[in-house]
Amino acid sequence: MNQSERREYLIRALLTERPDGRSIEIPEDADGQRALLRGLVNVRPPEPVAPEVLHVQDAYLEQRLTERGGPTDAERLAFHDRIAIWRGDITLLAADAIVNAANSQMLGCFVPGHSCIDNAIHTYAGMQLRLACAELMDEQGHEEPTGQVKVTPAFNLPSRFVFHTVGPVVPSHRPGPREELLLRSCYESCLAEATRAGLSTLAFCCISTGVFGYPQQDAARVAIDAVRRHLSHNDHDLKVVFNVFLASDEAIYQELLGSDR
Repeated sequence: MNQSERREYLIRALLTERPDGRSIEIPEDADGQRALLRGLVNVRPPEPVAPEVLHVQDAYLEQRLTERGGPTDAERLAFHDRIAIWRGDITLLAADAIVNAANSQMLGCFVPGHSCIDNAIHTYAGMQLRLACAELMDEQGHEEPTGQVKVTPAFNLPSRFVFHTVGPVVPSHRPGPREELLLRSCYESCLAEATRAGLSTLAFCCISTGVFGYPQQDAARVAIDAVRRHLSHNDHDLKVVFNVFLASDEAIYQELLGSDR
């Protein structure tokens, strides 16, 4: 089965699960099919998946990783004082763990094709990730509090684990002491878990700075301070990557961390 055949197989398998599946037309072009497949995966509830479907999905995502440029080894980044800035797609980063900016439902983004990191991570990890998150949340019995961390395998991502953390929501874009404390807790919880697990590399996204409304510069200051304190006092082996997607975020981290980067 080639990549085109895998893609169409997965689309048809997901459409058969839906009551409206027969009314949804499958595009003829590859980009249209990729968008449809992503959307179908994004909206799929955390229900069991047939093993043969997962087998095809895993082969498809393995090839997609290559098609999207292949993984970047976190260990090979330019670290200064065990901190690196890397601008790129976190779903391509081969680190021990990457951090996902989740919501309190902890099941991923259900908006088809949304550009948030939660959507991207669940898309390229595969349907297993939502199932794993649902199992954790069923055991917990309530929504995920802000500032904590949940750990899952990364499945089809090049990283080993995904650390899911819920950042504070700041609709006013003016965080107060409470929001700063909660954001700091996100970083501290993830760092503590990485140290407990003996990880070598941990990659943070810019938690809460997207639709959650935390100002980029203020968030970066909290992130850098939390990381520096942890690396200085708690873990002398861990290396941390600040993963940024926007040029504006990259410039902020470069300025705050020093001009030598």
